[in-house]
Amino acid sequence: MSLFCLLWMPLFYLFWRSVTRTDTAAGGVWALLAGSVIALIQFFLGSFVDPGGFGLSRWMSGFIDIVVLPALLPLLVYLFLVSFKVITGTFDFANFALLWLIPLAAIRTVNWSSMNDPILLVLVPVLWTAIAAGIPFFINIILNSRIYIIIPASLAILVIPFASASSYWAFFSQKSLLGFWSLLVAAAPMLVSLLLNFFTAGERA
Repeated sequence: MSLFCLLWMPLFYLFWRSVTRTDTAAGGVWALLAGSVIALIQFFLGSFVDPGGFGLSRWMSGFIDIVVLPALLPLLVYLFLVSFKVITGTFDFANFALLWLIPLAAIRTVNWSSMNDPILLVLVPVLWTAIAAGIPFFINIILNSRIYIIIPASLAILVIPFASASSYWAFFSQKSLLGFWSLLVAAAPMLVSLLLNFFTAGERA
């Protein structure tokens, strides 16, 4: 399981690039450097929320410390860098976020390996990719659509983090069915994006 946590993110990044047929997006060096620095800072600072038992504090811990905020942060940073033209060229939110998460996965593997917990070592990396690749799917829709599409797409962006944190909480609380359905909701945009890119690439070939 530790090996999965360590290798999932770089392997998924390579898989994502092979399916989307994109070159390394602008800001790749920024992603790796900033991701490494932030991961180290998070490692030394520790948790911001005391997870407590199985209630709201556990859900908030998953949202802030473990699942959502670590995967959401690179998307926010990328938006900031693009808005202020620190990064120019071909923009790709998903590539930037996935690259950012590679150092985080390595550091978290060291931190979590002694626990040997499949929720942390297997589920959490999958949820990271669901956020990092799923939210950009709706960002691209918002950038290229009319207002009647923008509103539901914006709401869908809010659903992914909520479902991701809920999946972590549900599996931790041994509510496996709820955890599975929450995982499916969180990962669905990423899976749809992969399928669309796969078939689009096939038509271009």
